Amino acid sequence: MSSSRTPPTIYDVAEKAGVSIATVSRMLNSPDKVGPKTRDRILAAIDQLGFVPKAEARARALSRTGRIGVITPFFTAPSFVQRLRGIASALGKASREMVIYPVESYSQLGSYFGSIPLTGNLDGLVVVSLPVSDIAARRLNSFNIPTVLIEYSHPTLNCVEIDDFEGGHMAAEYLIRKGHKRIAFLANPDIPEYAVATLTRRFTGFHQALIEAGIELPESYVRYASSDQEQIYQATADLLSQAQPPTAIFAALDFHAANVLKAARRLNVCVPDQLAIVGFDDLDIAEYADLTTIRQHLDESGRLAVEILLAHIADPGRPVQHVKLPLTLVERLTA
Repeated sequence: MSSSRTPPTIYDVAEKAGVSIATVSRMLNSPDKVGPKTRDRILAAIDQLGFVPKAEARARALSRTGRIGVITPFFTAPSFVQRLRGIASALGKASREMVIYPVESYSQLGSYFGSIPLTGNLDGLVVVSLPVSDIAARRLNSFNIPTVLIEYSHPTLNCVEIDDFEGGHMAAEYLIRKGHKRIAFLANPDIPEYAVATLTRRFTGFHQALIEAGIELPESYVRYASSDQEQIYQATADLLSQAQPPTAIFAALDFHAANVLKAARRLNVCVPDQLAIVGFDDLDIAEYADLTTIRQHLDESGRLAVEILLAHIADPGRPVQHVKLPLTLVERLTA
């Protein structure tokens, strides 16, 4: 914080960051037009000085805009689309506008957390499957931006999450109860490093259940394939062509599980008699394909996040809420 008796100004920020006033102004209004290193220097200066925009800008920030920001990675993935559907539905009923901020890098994520609190353009924020640092959380709280995290937990921010470890554990336990001892794992390797590691947690829970049951997991039983259908087909074919092929596959995403089912049919492998398949998410496609899966309440998580957010906008003094949604194993025809 500045030692001066008067509040720090944009001039103080520019001097401390070693940039021009115009550059600071551009960072506050159009952060995407400022280079990452310069932006980080300006944000560091803002945090150290305790700078806030001038009074009239703060007045605008404190007024209701009717807009809710949603920061999300790779939002075209099916599970993200379904979760966003829940968010959009709840915001529509509340006559709020959804503004999506897609993230493609750590730098861009930092840019959003740095600039959004300063602009005053949003009434609140939902952050989907992205980590929030202590610095970012302090900035959101100090600028009174009501925030709800989905699939990530921070002690000072509201959150809605599931236990991905438990979900992977549930999938393995179910297959073990069905008598399977040769169980493979398939997931997407292309999850960006800046996103929450949900698939890693699902694998860890899955593997732990196998260990507890005394079942080995050969390295050749762990496969990764992108969302390209032909890659999933090839991964499935490789698994099933082994001398001791798996009798079950846990795919950490329903999209992959549905394509494993398609591949099995192309390979004339009978499901579930010769190969059991379990997915994760319970996407709309899972019911259509009669896919056994671990259901996480995607639409509901989005709706609930909005409900919590709107409650905190109406009453900023409400205690922070941490909600853990239950997972359910949905038994259909593939396992």
